Amino acid sequence: MDATTSRGASSSLPLHLIVDDTLALVSPLQQSFQRSQRLCFGDSAPGEFPLAANPSIVLHVLTSCNLEPEDLAHLEATCTFFRKPANFPPDFDLSMSELAALDMCQKRAIFKPMTAHERELFKQRCGGSWKLVLRFIMAGEACCRREKSQAIAGPGHSIAVTASGAVYTFGSNNSGQLGHGNLEEEWRPRVIRSLQGIRIIQAAAGAGRTMLVSDAGRVYAFGKDSFGEVEYGGQGSRVVTTPQMVESLKDIYVVQAAIGNFFTAVLSREGRVYTFSWGNDTRLGHQTEPNDVQPHLLTGALENIPVVQIAAGYCYLLALACQPTGMSVYSVGCGLGGKLGHGSRTDEKYPRLIEQFQNLNIQPVVVAAGAWHAAVVGKDGRVCTWGWGRYGCLGHGNEECESVPKVVEALSGVKAVHVATGDYTTFVVSDKGDVYSFGCGESSSLGHNTIIEGNNRHTNVLSPELVTSLKRVNERMVQISLTNSIYWNAHTFALTDSGKLYAFGAGDKGQLGTELVAQQSERGTPERVEIDLN
Repeated sequence: MDATTSRGASSSLPLHLIVDDTLALVSPLQQSFQRSQRLCFGDSAPGEFPLAANPSIVLHVLTSCNLEPEDLAHLEATCTFFRKPANFPPDFDLSMSELAALDMCQKRAIFKPMTAHERELFKQRCGGSWKLVLRFIMAGEACCRREKSQAIAGPGHSIAVTASGAVYTFGSNNSGQLGHGNLEEEWRPRVIRSLQGIRIIQAAAGAGRTMLVSDAGRVYAFGKDSFGEVEYGGQGSRVVTTPQMVESLKDIYVVQAAIGNFFTAVLSREGRVYTFSWGNDTRLGHQTEPNDVQPHLLTGALENIPVVQIAAGYCYLLALACQPTGMSVYSVGCGLGGKLGHGSRTDEKYPRLIEQFQNLNIQPVVVAAGAWHAAVVGKDGRVCTWGWGRYGCLGHGNEECESVPKVVEALSGVKAVHVATGDYTTFVVSDKGDVYSFGCGESSSLGHNTIIEGNNRHTNVLSPELVTSLKRVNERMVQISLTNSIYWNAHTFALTDSGKLYAFGAGDKGQLGTELVAQQSERGTPERVEIDLN
């Protein structure tokens, strides 16, 4: 056997066999020298895992790889090295996997400001494990693109948040909802200069109102000075033209805000849901006035279950909850059209678990609340829709209502990662970056630009269709946002993984970010918005 063959054969042998075979051919002095060279991390016997003598290296590798909590749990099942106490700071009793999960949590903006006591309470709320805390944080980041670039297509106005936390607004400004200190429309993206030095991580838009959440958990609001005013009519509240911190939320560390009709909801760092307003009929488990400015904790089943995402529609709220046993969806509010997903059309005063996902064996990871219908993406990439099916917005090939979540079979060959809903419209983004849409075709907001001959009306789409106009952009899409309002012509944003923003649909108020030519009021094909969100 030549030298080359010998090396090739020995490469598949266990380490301790290589050491023993080699040492048998040399003197005791050479054996001692080679043994100390091979086991450079201590005086362990040949065959032992040498990195065990220096766990900081293993910890660094696990943390820097940004492993999923499931991967860390699988590591613990492989050998006692990952299961037993690591004897390493900051907690000598934690396993190597738990320490890695804690390290990855500490990198997150929402986790850094926590005191030791707050962190311990947070861990117990999530299930008593840092891996579960990490799963909770990562799930929230994935749902809402928290701390990443994002675009929001509001009713008549638009918001764009860069990866660094700067905020641009444009479109209608009749209530000061653009935050620039005036009531003038903006047809081009304009940065809100009064927010300089404040990093925004999430945004929400309602009719005449905008809310922004900072990385310090503060909430800034401007536009209509009401948390529960309906889109048309209302209490004649005053307007605010520059971002103002919401004082009633100063003691709650907020990570997400959602604006629905008649109410507003916010989600705290610990996964608690608070609501403002709704009126005096106690539909959200507490009686409030329409102009109430005090947050109220959403009572009932979710009081002790951490929520990672909220979604607000027309008089109802969805909550994506994260428990040690898995992910689940709760709904509360108005049940018209079956949009609460419980098999009926009755209202729910307190949050109620949507049981159908268990029957379908689906782990929800993203939830979207349209005006009258809702959608969920499962961990396996399946998409479910339910509620009022008008114009085909459920994607089942008809306009029938569905009172429990139903899998969109036409997307069986697509692995979805994101879903967005509006007023009778739905968009789905695949893991390949392709976009599918279905529902109401008005305002060209579906991106298909198909017109019914003779009356200049756009065709409704009853089953998911690939948005070929976005496919031609030759960019991978990561987020879709569309107008969720029954009173405004809709427009749509498509955000690429490189930070480019494309817009189409209604643009009569400048909400597309560009001026339309001649007498145009909408755009049927996506066009680049001149702003870099990365």
